[in-house]
Amino acid sequence: MFTSKTMLRGSAAAATAVAALIGLGAGSAQAAGWPPLQPGAHLYTGTGGSGTATMVDLGDLGTCHTLSAPARSVQIADGSASVTLYPGPGCTGAVPWATGSLAQSNLPWAMLSYRVVPA
Repeated sequence: MFTSKTMLRGSAAAATAVAALIGLGAGSAQAAGWPPLQPGAHLYTGTGGSGTATMVDLGDLGTCHTLSAPARSVQIADGSASVTLYPGPGCTGAVPWATGSLAQSNLPWAMLSYRVVPA
């Protein structure tokens, strides 16, 4: 038979389990080497947010930017802009790759240029 005391204990145990799972998820992201998610957008020369970081000016909509070194990963947290990355310089290449407005991802291949677009 369930009593209010039993239900409270069950709810507390469930809340503790959820908090532990959330903590494990956060720990996994950090263990993978990603820098903490922060507002804005960053392109990294290495996978997992490693290597040299390039800060993206999210207010510069539509302008093509060629990178000095290829990007291998991206991290973006913005509600109004996203980034389209291109494998060739000057925003060229057969298969561009687009982020959302909240992303943390290794890129499928090296990207040499990008353009900021509305989300």
